[in-house]
Amino acid sequence: MSASQPLIHDRPSHAERTALSDARMVDAAVGLICSKGATKTTLKEVGEIAGYSRGLASQRFGSKDKLFTFIVRSVGELWLGDLRRAVLDNVGIEAIEKALDAHYAFIVRDAPAIRAFYILWFKSIGPDEELKKVVANIHDRRRKDVENWLRKAIFTGELSKEVDCKSAAQNFCAAIIGVVYQWLANPADKAQIKALHETLKLQTILSLRRNSVGSMT
Repeated sequence: MSASQPLIHDRPSHAERTALSDARMVDAAVGLICSKGATKTTLKEVGEIAGYSRGLASQRFGSKDKLFTFIVRSVGELWLGDLRRAVLDNVGIEAIEKALDAHYAFIVRDAPAIRAFYILWFKSIGPDEELKKVVANIHDRRRKDVENWLRKAIFTGELSKEVDCKSAAQNFCAAIIGVVYQWLANPADKAQIKALHETLKLQTILSLRRNSVGSMT
């Protein structure tokens, strides 16, 4: 090829095209789930809104439940990644504070995706075993992260050995779900969701400090 000939740009690979179509279909599904609910969302509409054929979503995911599972897994991984980047090497109370700040920021930044994620999270109570497994995995990994922050704080002496890390982590994660439920009921009230995060932060810190002080007296 001579120097005067234009360079021929490589076409996107099959993997790149698949990733792009997946992203567009996920965006379409998120919008539908938020506007009309998971039950009324159809693969046909997902494909059309994403700008593809009616049948592409069916070909790619096989069923609506598998698409929902894909969304929960994808958003869940994003959230766990954000959480670990926010907390970094912090432990104990500081890790709890940074985790709650990150959760609030994640909700505000990606509200539609997070709303769809948690709508599907609560849907996992139903009969879809695959969705249940994905939700349980995300929940378990989040709980273990919290438990590790507390165990490391005990090792450094910030918290007392009397703190029950497993129970504290379970209670903390359950409280997060309670905050999320209130947000789903009233997503427009950002002041309320911010206040709920701050209240949970204060309650968790006071509980951990109370247990630590009580064991040292």
